[in-house]
Amino acid sequence: MRAMELDSIECVSYSDGADDDDDAVVAAAQLPRPFLKSASTAGAAAATVSVVVASDRGGGAGAGGAAAGPLISPATGVHELLECPVCTNSMYPPIHQCQNGHTICSTCKTRVHNRCPTCRQELGDIRCLALEKVAESLELPCRYYPLGCPEVFPYYSKLKHESQCNFRPYNCPYAGSECSVVGDIPFLVAHLRDDHKVDMHSGCTFNHRYVKSNPREVENATWMLTVFHCFGQYFCLHFEAFQLGMAPVYMAFLRFMGDENEARNYSYSLEVGANGRKMIWEGTPRSIRDSHRKVRDSHDGLIIQRNMALFFSGGDRKELKLRVTGRIWKEQQNPDSGACIPNLFS
Repeated sequence: MRAMELDSIECVSYSDGADDDDDAVVAAAQLPRPFLKSASTAGAAAATVSVVVASDRGGGAGAGGAAAGPLISPATGVHELLECPVCTNSMYPPIHQCQNGHTICSTCKTRVHNRCPTCRQELGDIRCLALEKVAESLELPCRYYPLGCPEVFPYYSKLKHESQCNFRPYNCPYAGSECSVVGDIPFLVAHLRDDHKVDMHSGCTFNHRYVKSNPREVENATWMLTVFHCFGQYFCLHFEAFQLGMAPVYMAFLRFMGDENEARNYSYSLEVGANGRKMIWEGTPRSIRDSHRKVRDSHDGLIIQRNMALFFSGGDRKELKLRVTGRIWKEQQNPDSGACIPNLFS
């Protein structure tokens, strides 16, 4: 049994169980370690809090057994004490505890009907202020460290960063179903190709033909998705019909498979026309961080009203035949002005 003793603090937490296997300890030692700020940086309130994590295993303290600062074992450290025993997420104020010192997050407190999940005692309204203070002095790596994020943040700033971290996984950009798959770009490209059977093309120009036998019916939104690979990046071309007000419209737009700051480096154009008339759209592709529905509902793309679409189709207007052409280009940074100029020769 291990105990974490907090000087001048009554909140004491225990964890039961046997020592970890040697392999588990070695694996845990390879992970980035949470650490406490020194008294000079933790603030006056946290400076009076000292943390000692008891461990059966030696090492790490030097030959004399002394350490320059508080020692936190990666397997049994303060971070584990801040983990809710019910949902296993990190706990944020208010952190509740029962009379025996077992802690739980405020969300799960209502889920367990105010009963401690460890000892079954009534939780009441006791807050573990000591643990909340300790959390203020704790710094932790981003949860997306295994995906490449090198950042370390104060405990209470970590959630905000993780919600915007550039290394967080992307949602599947497939619009035809509520696909829950997440992953990095190479994984999602393979997923779109193998699982959704999306057409894959290489090159920066495209010629997209859309045919619909009954253009007046859009109750079930008709959509198409094609993935293009150019400039070493992947782009999703969406084309679909949906109801806008009382009339159906047709829309084409491009999304960039990457973050918004990278998407700004590219531009694209779309063109549709026939019978001596044409419509042209130019814009910046939206990142797939923005959902398909969000982009569509913002009307950020080429929108073709039904009457115009039928005019472009020609004939007796009983069949929709649209040909959408376009291209993608990379904006080149102007070193003198800092502005972007089109790179038309790539």
